[in-house]
Amino acid sequence: MARQLRNGQRAELYVIDVETAEPTLRYSSDTLLFEAPNWSPDGSSLLINGDGGLFQLGVDAGELQEIFLGGIAEINNDHVIGPDGRTAFVSSEDGHIYAVGLAAGSAGPRRVTNDNGPHFKHYLHGVSPDGSWLAYIGLALNDGQVRTNVYVLPVAGGADVQLTDDAHPDDGAEFSPDGQWIYFNSERGSTVPGHAQLFRMSVSGGTPEQLTHDERVNWFPHPSPDGTRLAYVSFPPGTLGHPEDVDVQVRILEKDGTTVTLAEVFGGQGTMNVPSWDPTGTRIAIVAYPMDDH
Repeated sequence: MARQLRNGQRAELYVIDVETAEPTLRYSSDTLLFEAPNWSPDGSSLLINGDGGLFQLGVDAGELQEIFLGGIAEINNDHVIGPDGRTAFVSSEDGHIYAVGLAAGSAGPRRVTNDNGPHFKHYLHGVSPDGSWLAYIGLALNDGQVRTNVYVLPVAGGADVQLTDDAHPDDGAEFSPDGQWIYFNSERGSTVPGHAQLFRMSVSGGTPEQLTHDERVNWFPHPSPDGTRLAYVSFPPGTLGHPEDVDVQVRILEKDGTTVTLAEVFGGQGTMNVPSWDPTGTRIAIVAYPMDDH
């Protein structure tokens, strides 16, 4: 069942100027828990999920417009927009990734992922700059043990390519703007359970490079359009996983390795799970989930 708002809670979508850290409230709801904004390649709209469905929202004006999913099982907050702006790729709760046309009259949804067995789920996070590959996290359950690894997959169909193969929890796999790197978060840099940091690795594989080294728990790295910055969600020290309804920071990792805290919100899961930079690299979109008493 899709996540719902708690009593006295709202979902608020903000657009934040990266240079000034000035937030602009674009949309708020006390009935629909929406998550994970994607910015369209032309900069005109945002894509969010809520109540198992997918919605489009104008950046400057307008109301939510639901996207037809053609009978796909309810989706989660792992979705991206292809670089041509005409297709969204979504992760369904049935464990597969689908391509969905965004224009009126588009052909019905197409399943992109292969059948990797009943104990394997695909969690989408990135699409390559040329639109030909998807980056996802494969979750395998074997003998009660969960393993998550980084994979890429051709959009047109073909074999999965596994880039990591170990017991370290990984998530948030996303392409760099030049298509040469995969950014992701992982616990491979720590012996403390849940202590995720940010990494990157070549799309051809190899040893991951650690990018953050601090006491906080860092998730979902999103490279800016020019590749010089990473936006990410930073959880308090000691956080296990990426829970909902906690105080988190939205941070920017600069090219020189310094970090800037752009916002502090009550959120976490759903705040910024997927690529959320505008095409100019000057703004990002996030979701907060304030409570009346918070």
